[in-house]
Amino acid sequence: MHFGLSEEQEMIVSTVREFVETEIYPHEAEVERTGEVRPEQADAIKQKCLDIGFYACNFPEEVGGGGLSHLDFALVERELGRGSMALNHFFGRPQNILMACKGDQIERYLTPAVKGEKMDALAMTEPGAGSDVRGMSCAAKRDGGDWVVNGTKHFISGADHADFIIVFIATGEEETPRGPKKKITAFLVDRGTPGFTIRDGYKSVSHRGYKNMILEFDDCRLPDAQVLGEVDGGFAVMNEWLYATRITVATMSVGRARRCFDMGLAYAAERKQFGQQIGKFQGVSFQLADMITEIDAADWLTLYAAWRLDQGLPANREIASAKVYASEMLARVTDATLQIYGGMGLMDDFPIERFWRDARVERIWDGTSEIQRHIISRELLRPLGA
Repeated sequence: MHFGLSEEQEMIVSTVREFVETEIYPHEAEVERTGEVRPEQADAIKQKCLDIGFYACNFPEEVGGGGLSHLDFALVERELGRGSMALNHFFGRPQNILMACKGDQIERYLTPAVKGEKMDALAMTEPGAGSDVRGMSCAAKRDGGDWVVNGTKHFISGADHADFIIVFIATGEEETPRGPKKKITAFLVDRGTPGFTIRDGYKSVSHRGYKNMILEFDDCRLPDAQVLGEVDGGFAVMNEWLYATRITVATMSVGRARRCFDMGLAYAAERKQFGQQIGKFQGVSFQLADMITEIDAADWLTLYAAWRLDQGLPANREIASAKVYASEMLARVTDATLQIYGGMGLMDDFPIERFWRDARVERIWDGTSEIQRHIISRELLRPLGA
């Protein structure tokens, strides 16, 4: 068993970390202050990502992507986690679900997304349907040869910049032993489609500048050509391509925790009280020891889950474990670092208060901590018939 990174993986880490430190860090304070990413900033980040050959690095080489493995891509996401979510959004990583594109969809959506010519976003959540995906009320009904869509989606990240949205919509019901359940279909919806509106969402304390948007459908007509995958096959494409996105939350939580820890460690070594560095007091030094232990544990748990995917091994439980542990670890690390900084930790002179605020959402999106624990326990109990 080998725990070290290969020479190529070390290169990936150093390249992306340098990118974050030179192209992301200098603009973070402005984004925090304004809540916006200037278009020229976004374009510059995207172009530099293209220049270094990392745009769509999560896609196979045969479609024009970088061809990174799940483990390699986890290393990329871990380093990106150190920087502002609003800014590193333009370090292009299109949704892997676009690999389900067929026929004309490849030239209309997949290829432009991989080349950086178009940006995508993903929409599932609704005001009345978050973790319960089958509870969605946004629905499409047949009318002639088209689908007519009505309903609302919210909390849609990246939709403000997206040229098209991958939207999951209810397209009927099926009877099951537990009662009727919604059938779900994925659609590709272009910005500007009649009856489709993208508007500003809510103001969040986490990840300023990384906006969540509201999507509204009012008798929006979509032809069959816009179906991604098969009609009523939304869960099939979701399970094949989307469940690994939870690794992204875990890896980025690890990266952000390490940046926060590094600042806390340096502060503990510099700040003096009662005639000595505060890091010499057990109350601080033990916190540092606990923090680095948890960060390392989350890191290995996450990389192991990505490795299992590369080996073709079942990884649902391991991914859920990584997501829940890393996101909750980040909350503890940011809180402990803020405590080490004392009152200054709450001031915007330092990014600690930002890390603290940003950490809160990680336990909610891409499946809440409660959902992850449900997945883990279900995977444990099902083989025993429970």
